[in-house]
Amino acid sequence: MGNVLLEMKGITKDFSGPLVLDDVSFELRAGETHVLAGENGAGKSTLMRILCGVHTEYAGAIYVKGRPVRFRSTQDAARHGISIIHQEFSLVPDMSVADNIFLGREQTGPLGWLRFVRERRDCASLLQRLGVQASPNTAVGAYPIGVQQTMEIAKALSYDASIIVMDEPTSALTEPEVERLFTVIDDLKRRGCGVVYISHKMEEIYRIADRITVLRDGHYIGTAAAAALPRPELIRWMVGRPVGEMYRRAPVSPGEPVLELKELTVPDPGGRPRPAAQDISLTARAGEIVGLAGLQGSGAGELMYGLYGAYGNVIAGAAQLCGAPYIPRSPRHALRRGLALLSSDRKGEGLVQGMSVTHNITLGALASYSPGGWLREGRERIAARERMRMFGIRADYVEQSVDTLSGGNQQKTALAKCLETQPRVLLLNEPTRGVDVGAKQDIYRLMAQWSAAGIAVLLITSEMPELIALSDRIVVMHQGRVTARLDRADAVPEIILSAAMGGGATQRGSSQELERHD
Repeated sequence: MGNVLLEMKGITKDFSGPLVLDDVSFELRAGETHVLAGENGAGKSTLMRILCGVHTEYAGAIYVKGRPVRFRSTQDAARHGISIIHQEFSLVPDMSVADNIFLGREQTGPLGWLRFVRERRDCASLLQRLGVQASPNTAVGAYPIGVQQTMEIAKALSYDASIIVMDEPTSALTEPEVERLFTVIDDLKRRGCGVVYISHKMEEIYRIADRITVLRDGHYIGTAAAAALPRPELIRWMVGRPVGEMYRRAPVSPGEPVLELKELTVPDPGGRPRPAAQDISLTARAGEIVGLAGLQGSGAGELMYGLYGAYGNVIAGAAQLCGAPYIPRSPRHALRRGLALLSSDRKGEGLVQGMSVTHNITLGALASYSPGGWLREGRERIAARERMRMFGIRADYVEQSVDTLSGGNQQKTALAKCLETQPRVLLLNEPTRGVDVGAKQDIYRLMAQWSAAGIAVLLITSEMPELIALSDRIVVMHQGRVTARLDRADAVPEIILSAAMGGGATQRGSSQELERHD
């Protein structure tokens, strides 16, 4: 491998709170693919956003080809030969290939006239270099996803990029398209480019990586040659956290099945041909917490949204809710049937910013406070005060605007809103994201109470210790399919993460135990 293209030393970053990155270092050489690995929330994307000029305030130093730099914008980073290819494409489907590649930096002559022929010629040269058979004049949307991915790379090369960051580039690609991408990456390496590759997929990591750097909780863990880092050791580097006692929850004796799914399939909400979740079968019993584990693109979140009716009546397969057939039509229909969802985006989807604590709590159950069609505001406020006491919501008064509360109190308000509908099944997507330790403990206490009351819970959390300690069972997903089912006593981080990265249907416990659960 060649000379050092990039050095990032002692990078430290916060967002007016705890450190997101703490003294992190990273190096990229010419002609190598350097995989940046870690769990969700490890700090990978933040580090790359600093490199690409998105985050401009940070401590530490960056060197490109030996020269110190400090980027003030993405354009500044691009001028230094750094380009990022995001998981979600930045292409405009209705514009031509050439117009997309040179968008925002069109080639013009002295009088401002567009150099149409030159642009098309340069575009064709880039496509030929990457082995893409496409016309510069054709709309991007006419080509398959895999070809569009290569066009993103062509766009990066049009900046004369020598450092290319690829963030989960294969999430929407078929196997042949993935192989084509790897061929392009190999060609880039031969030409002296360096590729920073972010992926959760174990097979991909070992297929493409020359070196691997692991981040965990914003800290640098280590760098090793891929050939010298065994897969179990990589997983230990990525996980590496003991299960804290604060997460502990007493086991329960589950009751009767409340939610039963049989070969359920949820289409991709973005219209991609591969379903977001496919052939999912599971059972959640009264009082049971079933963890849904998976990395980005696993389909676990889409499964929750599909069950909640957020995508309408598009789900295939069979579902039973409280012993009766269940076909989710809309969120309102789901709430009426006894199924509630806590979104991972509490500000955008969980709460109505600008509305009071009272109105947020009662929003999903207004019929209970409106006999005869008239809202009984006094009754509503009394109920809100009681929920604030039960959930430990700290606010000066019940009419206080919810957006003035701390993150933890906003989250508890969103949970109170869910429970106000008296659900039999509760879908919790990242219930402790962005809250402090005290609020986490309050939420754990509440979850134990709901379990004791017979509510069935499906739980998604990116916190591995939280997942293991709170779940009675764990269902692991990878690319829309179940890859492992684990009892609480058998769940260990290495097995969960391996299955979440597509490492096969690793299971502990007998097949009879698994059949009994699902």
